[in-house]
Amino acid sequence: MNDKKFNKWFNTFILVGMAVVTVVVTAIKFQDTDSGRAMLLISAFGSLMGVLCTVLAANGRILTFLFGILDVSIYGVMCLIGTKYGNAALHLLYFLPMQFVGYFQWKNRGAHEEKKVQARRLSGKQWLLYGGIFLVGLVAAYFILAALDKKEAAGVIKWVAMADAFSMMCNILGQYLLSTAYMEQWYFWILVNISTIIMWVLTIRQEPDSAFAHIYIVKYSFYLLNSLNGLRIWYNLSRGETA
Repeated sequence: MNDKKFNKWFNTFILVGMAVVTVVVTAIKFQDTDSGRAMLLISAFGSLMGVLCTVLAANGRILTFLFGILDVSIYGVMCLIGTKYGNAALHLLYFLPMQFVGYFQWKNRGAHEEKKVQARRLSGKQWLLYGGIFLVGLVAAYFILAALDKKEAAGVIKWVAMADAFSMMCNILGQYLLSTAYMEQWYFWILVNISTIIMWVLTIRQEPDSAFAHIYIVKYSFYLLNSLNGLRIWYNLSRGETA
């Protein structure tokens, strides 16, 4: 099977699979809950927009940012309602404006509705720069989140705060590298997707009646599969390109 045919079938699997599972999970949870049904339907719609966004991003298509606006707006509001304030702020105050930055950055690199973006790779110096930014940001975010966390027992390291800080920095750098068309974004998205699945599984354990947590476990499971394919595609798109 050639690369083009594989991508066609893989993208179909991700889109159709996510749509079917989302409809089934939404229907089941819709019957089980007496409240929060509107939020459940909105979450399901946002999840479908998010999958469209990530599939288009993996394939280097500029329309990813149109669906990204819908996805990050809805997810940010759902996190706000679910009292996940760090994720809410991240999506509404950072991811949302970065959709517009990404659109114009990709357009400058030759992307339009029918043409893929000209992807690139980080140089050695850029790896050192962004690695340093990641470490400094991780330390700063950890101490802020640890100070705000009144639930976790005091210890040498507050692991919940550390995990939250790690996920936050992966999200920040992943979105920046996506908006500026760097292949290395996919390393960060893979880590983000794994950590987010864990976060929503823990949410269900703490709040079994959560109306929309199940949707997001499904969503980020499909995201993880797509990010692995995105790494493969962008490795080829960026071959020989550094900036």
